[in-house]
Amino acid sequence: MKKMIALVLSVLLVLSVSMLFVSAEEAKDSVDVHVTIIDEKSEFAVAYKTVTVTDIDKDGALTVNDTLYAAHEQYYKGGAAAGYATENTKWGLSLTKLWGVANGGSYGYLVNNAFAWSMTDPVKADDYVVAFIYTDTKNFSDVYTYFEPQYIEDESTTIAVELTMMKTGFDAEGKPYTEPVSGAEITLDGQKNKVVTDAEGKAGFYYGYGDPNGYERLVSAEVKDMRIVPPICILKSIGKGKATSDEKTPAADGEVIEPTVVPADNVSDATEAATVAPATKDESTKDSATKDTATKDSASSGTTPKTSDVTNLILWIVIAAVCLAGIIGAGVFYKKRYGKK
Repeated sequence: MKKMIALVLSVLLVLSVSMLFVSAEEAKDSVDVHVTIIDEKSEFAVAYKTVTVTDIDKDGALTVNDTLYAAHEQYYKGGAAAGYATENTKWGLSLTKLWGVANGGSYGYLVNNAFAWSMTDPVKADDYVVAFIYTDTKNFSDVYTYFEPQYIEDESTTIAVELTMMKTGFDAEGKPYTEPVSGAEITLDGQKNKVVTDAEGKAGFYYGYGDPNGYERLVSAEVKDMRIVPPICILKSIGKGKATSDEKTPAADGEVIEPTVVPADNVSDATEAATVAPATKDESTKDSATKDTATKDSASSGTTPKTSDVTNLILWIVIAAVCLAGIIGAGVFYKKRYGKK
């Protein structure tokens, strides 16, 4: 009888400990990472999309490779099997196909706007991963650029925008550098708007669109005499604001609504835009990227568990508590039954 009770106690102890370990591991099974992929034409194939990353290669870590695989699986026609490939080389895991293009390894990839050392570099929740195909496959002269911030959201239909455009790379000695980009022409959904970055890489403007239902725009840039990997910023009105009396109202019966863009030396008061903004023409209405919170990386370095993860964790805690109660109960029973013998 004593052996039987000891066996039961041992089993309960093992179960409680293993369940705690399982619950801890489940919380790390996946993370949400924000991804941009730029194709061989320097166009956004994936523009600031959020993907759920799992350990697809079973190496025990969530990596750049896992992230790009997940992005192709979700957004490339035919999935990762058709558009993405890697292989192990003398330099480690190497990228051999990106967005359907196999060009002998002329790709770049970054984590949070810093060039990654390898495809096995780790990623965490809310990281931002960029991969691009070099258009210059001989001299690799494509310069990676990015905006700060990379996501702007406002409730108003007129949004004050202030961007800083940066470029990053390696100098002649192989040392990484980051510096502002001046003279870059800002675009919204591919259309230029006479807004240009200054010597510090800064550009300010107001963007107004008279639709209280909200809108989303993809902000990028072009630079003369420089081959760049284009930057991206998502500009989004979430539609809670109301159009002012000076802004145009939503279109009816096919009427075209023209947005307003106003260059600004100092973006501090968006209310000026509606009264002084000249309308730009031929605004593209194509779909752009979904909401991305990668610009919040500096403020949120931890991983926020999903609701389902929290529920599972609570369940495992309850099970562990029951197991522990069983152990204590069995111990008390054993002491009362056999303690004096």
